[in-house]
Amino acid sequence: MPIPLSAPPIGRRLLRDDVYARLRDAIVDGSFAPGEQLRDGDLAAWLGVSRTPVREALLRLAEAGLVVARPGSSTTVSSLDLRDVRGARDVVAAMHEVAVREAVRSLTEADLDAMRAANREFRAAIEAGDVEAALRADDALHDVPVAVAANRALASVLDQFTPVLRRAERLRFSSLGGRASFARHDELIRLCAAGDADQAAAVAFDTWYTLPTDEPTDEPTDEPTDEPTDQPVDEE
Repeated sequence: MPIPLSAPPIGRRLLRDDVYARLRDAIVDGSFAPGEQLRDGDLAAWLGVSRTPVREALLRLAEAGLVVARPGSSTTVSSLDLRDVRGARDVVAAMHEVAVREAVRSLTEADLDAMRAANREFRAAIEAGDVEAALRADDALHDVPVAVAANRALASVLDQFTPVLRRAERLRFSSLGGRASFARHDELIRLCAAGDADQAAAVAFDTWYTLPTDEPTDEPTDEPTDEPTDQPVDEE
């Protein structure tokens, strides 16, 4: 879509991060479509800033795989392939596993209450079919152990790669998979409250690692078998 005619001005404080976040969110929510050309001058005028923070933000977005920057040419919104999504999923799942393992013994009752409240909001959003509200609640829940872990390197990696997964999250939260996420959240909170760092970390990893891809693949999902494919296979 064309760049909007107006936008709230960005304050000087943390200008580079604000510009990056605004452009990242516009890509993730579809305001800027895959293949759309992004001109730093137009973006700077839209956001009310100079070109410098815009160029810095575009470089960060290129590192995250959200845009394709060609030297001496244009910058365009990337069309993410399955390898990008899977790679980001693997990294994000591992980072949340580490965050939970580091945070469990430092979580306060207030932290756990915040996670419970976020999960209630998540469930209400899923039941109402409000995917955007579900995403916000999901972020709020997982942000608690990330904040408590206070690992800057980990937070930086999540900031870079989580946006790549937004399409996969939207796919899950708009389907019955969203209800499974609520159950995983419940189990994560229970294990955190019990102080079981290893099991809580495993649930955190699984929550992210099981995110679906939004396109079919030609890769087999089962191990090869000698039995004919048209015969039913008994499950134990």
